[in-house]
Formats: sequence, C-alpha cells, structure tokens
Amino acid sequence: MAKVELKQPIIDEISALVKDAQSVVLVDYRGLTVEEDTRLRRQLREAGISYKVYKNTLMTRAFQGTDLEALNSLLKGPNAIAVCNEDATTAAGILTKFAKEVPALEVKAGVVEGTFYDATGMKAVADVPPRDVLLGRLLGSMQSPIVNFARVLKQIAEKEDVPVADAAVKEDVPVADAAEKVEVADAAEKVEAPVADVAEKVEVPVADAVEKSEASVADVVEKAEVPVADAAEKKEEE
Repeated sequence: MAKVELKQPIIDEISALVKDAQSVVLVDYRGLTVEEDTRLRRQLREAGISYKVYKNTLMTRAFQGTDLEALNSLLKGPNAIAVCNEDATTAAGILTKFAKEVPALEVKAGVVEGTFYDATGMKAVADVPPRDVLLGRLLGSMQSPIVNFARVLKQIAEKEDVPVADAAVKEDVPVADAAEKVEVADAAEKVEAPVADVAEKVEVPVADAVEKSEASVADVVEKAEVPVADAAEKKEEE
C-alpha cells in the first residue's frame, strides 16, 4: 500500500476534527514533562477541548483550502492543536494560563471563528470571557430594569384597582410592552424562573448577540455592556 494511502485516513481524521471548530489553537509542547503534559491534557479534556498531536505534513494537507491554512507557515517543530467546538475562547484561556505557569508551553497562534491570530492576538482572545459568562452578564444587565418597571406597573394597577393595560396607559407605554413586562415579573418573582427563561419571555435576541453576530470575539465584550435601551431598540428594529 502506498504511503499516500496510509496517510489519507489521518488527514481525513484531522479534517473531521477541525471542521466545526469554533477555535483551533496551535502550541509548541516541547520541554513539557510527562506530569505537565498529563495535567494540561486533563484540563483541556474536562473543558470539552480535543488536544491532538499530528505530523506537520499531515496537518498542512488537512488545513489546505480552509481558514486554518494560515497556520501552515508555523508548522515547524513539535506541534499540537487544541480544538474547541463549543466556545471560541475557552481553549485560548486555558492554554495561555497554563503557559504562564509552565513557560515550556508556547502558544504560537490560533484561528478563532475563522480569524487568524498570532501569539499576541491569542493573549487578547484569552482575556475574553467564555460565551456563557458573557450571556450571563448581558441577561443580568437586562433583567433588573425590566423587573423593576414591571413592579411599578403592577403597583399602579393594584393601587388604583385597574387592569394592567390602564396602568400602562397612565405610564405612557404600549399595552403590549406592559403585559410582556408583567409576565417577566411573574416569571422572575413568582415562578423563580432562570434568567435565561426571563429573557426568552421578553423575546430579546440575546443569543443572537453572541451566536449570530458577525463581530469579532473582542467585539462580543462590548455587546455585553450594551445599555438596555439600545437592546430594546435593536429588538424593535428586528
């Protein structure tokens, strides 16, 4: 059997591994002790990140014609790749932190959401919180004003013994918005629903801010700080 035929299954394996990756980080692992390598692999595995060592020539062929082709010029010496399908920044965060503790590990570069970052760029990517943390911050910032406003409407309705719709008119807000916000308050106060459910009830496209946005990873941090008013405007525009 020809060497090419023997190598093709491995090339196909690499291609399948990185096909749906949110991030692929290239590292030079030379100098790591067995204990250090084992500890690094465990941390990555527990975070749902695949960590593989392949020959440079095979990675070069697998990366050809993809966003990862930008890494080919760096495929010299012993290399490993950390591949994450769930989150764009977790792998960079773990590897960068480990490299600070164990300087023998070198983070050489990476491709995050289709964009190439050199070693310096990967340090910046590592500082971006994971997606679930960003969503938590955004949801938290949006929930509090909505619930407070809903309380005001309910208090007016109860005090004056009028429907919520009338209370909304007194506050000069759309009836639909008032009913929507009272529903949120009920979910948060009476049912003790998770924050994610509260956001879903007001139909704010929070997930779109992270999943569907074409902004870079660094821009996602800015989206987490968007004022509620701006989020509402975005909702109306959609």
